Amino acid sequence: MISKLLPLAVAGWLAAPVFAAESARTLTTFKKQHLENFYWSEGAAFGDLNGDGKPDAIYGPYWFEGPDFTKRHEIYAPTKTTTVKENDGTSRTFAGWHGGMGNANAYSNDNFFTFVYDFDGDGWPDVLTYGLPHTPAYLYLNPRGFDTHWARHTVLDEVDNESPTFLDLTGDGRPEIVCVNGGNFGYASPDWKNPTAKWTFTPISAGGTWQRYTHGLGVGDMNGDGRLDVLFKDGWFEQPASLAGNPPWKLHKFFFAPGGAQMFAYDVNGDGRTDVITSLAAHGFGFAWYEQLAERGADGDLTFKPHIFLNNEPRENRYGVAFSEIHAVELVDIDGDGLKDIVTGKCFWAHGPPGTNIAAPDAGAPAVLYWFKLTRLPGGGVDWVPHLIDDHSGVGRQIGLGDVNGDGRTDLIIGNKKGAFVFTNEARRVTPAEWERAQPKVLFPDAEKNALTARDVVTHTARPGDAAKATKATAPKSGIGGAAPVPNSK
Repeated sequence: MISKLLPLAVAGWLAAPVFAAESARTLTTFKKQHLENFYWSEGAAFGDLNGDGKPDAIYGPYWFEGPDFTKRHEIYAPTKTTTVKENDGTSRTFAGWHGGMGNANAYSNDNFFTFVYDFDGDGWPDVLTYGLPHTPAYLYLNPRGFDTHWARHTVLDEVDNESPTFLDLTGDGRPEIVCVNGGNFGYASPDWKNPTAKWTFTPISAGGTWQRYTHGLGVGDMNGDGRLDVLFKDGWFEQPASLAGNPPWKLHKFFFAPGGAQMFAYDVNGDGRTDVITSLAAHGFGFAWYEQLAERGADGDLTFKPHIFLNNEPRENRYGVAFSEIHAVELVDIDGDGLKDIVTGKCFWAHGPPGTNIAAPDAGAPAVLYWFKLTRLPGGGVDWVPHLIDDHSGVGRQIGLGDVNGDGRTDLIIGNKKGAFVFTNEARRVTPAEWERAQPKVLFPDAEKNALTARDVVTHTARPGDAAKATKATAPKSGIGGAAPVPNSK
């Protein structure tokens, strides 16, 4: 009403910024670049290996010069080849392992995860890799600009767990390998004066009962004491006030997942308490965040409320999105709004193509890659809004993060059985109508009411002997029917 009393020119000048703000919307999209077709690794990473100030891409035996990633160099010799027999009896040979080029289940045994760090302090970033669980960690020293193969050093004889990581767990300012070794959770660190020698593994658990293929691992401050703890599918290990003497870390049991991937400790709903984010079954379906409650349990421990927002069927999910094999996850602010979002997708042929005896459910579905935007709702609620990045790449066991063009936005690199891909994060200004069309639609608003529990999520397709095992497990014992209840079942 006031604007009607002003001259038109002045009114237009005042209204222009309002109109511009209302008409300009930013849409997050990704530009895809396929770096390599052959299967060399289940992970990939970014790092400035040649010292030109631009991130390079690392995948398996190769690194690709940034920012265009068209010039390729070898870290080590790519000698592996695979020969397959076709249905017509002919044979075909290609580079690398089976993967998408093959027709059977196989793994890039010596390379699943890639990390970049200057280990010897010479100013040139080096490369650390882990392979299939129970294989070594290798340190490749940067040849300082010479185009030759990198010297390889075995620094840990076995790295176990399906989602080992590399970060500063202890707070000493330098990263450690966080994994399972010898059946125990713990961390491995070098003698920094001689980082190519064997690293020392420090267990934080006792008993040695965790097998090599244990799924789910993460690091974060669970109780707000300023120290990083270790999460896994069945609880978390609390870092003690002092690490002197290598004391065991207190185990807090809580069932988070049957068998997930990377796990994260993050305040999802903004209430000041640390929540847990995890996939539920790396070879099945399911994704959840666990809300830490203000109330403590009878034993004084932290308690959590599960919110499962990706279930088995589209109708069980708010946006109708469902996919299996969630074997790699990252938590990062994709759209620059200050909140961390989930990046994940379908691990292409995590247990091989359809028809193999341990193939995951829905193994033949498109290899999708998504980011889920964290949206905090009035009243403390949360929505994870799915945005499809791609449907012909998926994930492996690791998602690499970086900023390939210096625009401040997080870009992605994927390594898996389809090869290697870079996804450059782009902000595009669009009209309100274009922005609205791009927003996912809520198809099942009451889906969470029908969500499964974490224990109900399918972890594998049926295998020979499963029916007999199930019958035996649920058979009445001593006149009492049914199976015993499971503690911490939610």
